[in-house]
Amino acid sequence: MTDTITVSSRFNGPQGSGNGGYASGLVATLLDGSAAVSLRSPVPLDTALAVRRGDEGVQVLNGETLVAEGQPGESVDPAVPAIVTIAEAERASERYRSPAEGLFSQCFVCGPSREDSFHVFSGEIDDSMVAATWTPAEWTADGNGTVRPEFVWAVLDCPTYWATHIGQEMSMSFLVRQCVTVHAPVLLGRETVAIAWPIEAEGRKRSAGAALLSEHGDVLATGRALMVEARAEPS
Repeated sequence: MTDTITVSSRFNGPQGSGNGGYASGLVATLLDGSAAVSLRSPVPLDTALAVRRGDEGVQVLNGETLVAEGQPGESVDPAVPAIVTIAEAERASERYRSPAEGLFSQCFVCGPSREDSFHVFSGEIDDSMVAATWTPAEWTADGNGTVRPEFVWAVLDCPTYWATHIGQEMSMSFLVRQCVTVHAPVLLGRETVAIAWPIEAEGRKRSAGAALLSEHGDVLATGRALMVEARAEPS
């Protein structure tokens, strides 16, 4: 029997396709330890995606279309530029810039128009970092009270978009590669702080770092994301 994974329609990012961080995290659960996942095409919802395993990792396919590739062993440094408190992150969230309508307005992590979103509303701390708070809901955890890794990946994804647009107009950008290392368990019901900061931009490519911090400032998980801006429509 061929292994499959399915991204439920509940876990969309753009309307009509899977949240990139959640989908990447789901692929990463097929591997041991730290992982890097590359998204090759939009992730379809409520669709059984075939998993092809090889010596260098896994491929996820929708029929003949390559959706994602995952490779093990790429660890992300636990060092972060600064520790942000719960209070600082709450104030930053008041500066969240997402419009109430648009492609990402119904994202299950950061969608402002969705009542059951995670409400990870990343706002600017200063000109070098964004932050938001997140308290994991009961249904995000495994049987041991630890948040499942695909939700950690999702929460580290969305803030990176805002980090690469600090002080800039928002552009249509999509996650194409994400690496995450979980350094300590993320516990059910404990308020956390998600932070992200820009790393570099070149042409249509933008990269950012991210971290999830405990209420006491401990680094629970770190990540890197590469996004690509959509090509401009021909005039």
